[in-house]
Amino acid sequence: MATGPLTGLRVVELAGIGPCPFAAMTLADLGAEVIRVDRPGDGEFFPGWEHADVLNRGKKSVVLDLKQADAVEAALSLVASADVLLEGYRPGVAERLGLG
Repeated sequence: MATGPLTGLRVVELAGIGPCPFAAMTLADLGAEVIRVDRPGDGEFFPGWEHADVLNRGKKSVVLDLKQADAVEAALSLVASADVLLEGYRPGVAERLGLG
């Protein structure tokens, strides 16, 4: 059971690089429920070692191909139930994917 000042807060993180994974890890450390939306094929450099990435600490993960309409629907459903959405894409990418 998660405890901390952010217990009860739900965060959806659209997987990327840069400050978003660190921010989501910090929110998870403070008790937030963090659901990371990963792309298919992430972790190809070291398959099976995804659990060793410290930035994934305390997060749940779901794999969605956001270039597919049904995956975008699933992501939007997750976002609708979230308090926070974190995405670190370049400007316009979320809109192009249908998540803007």
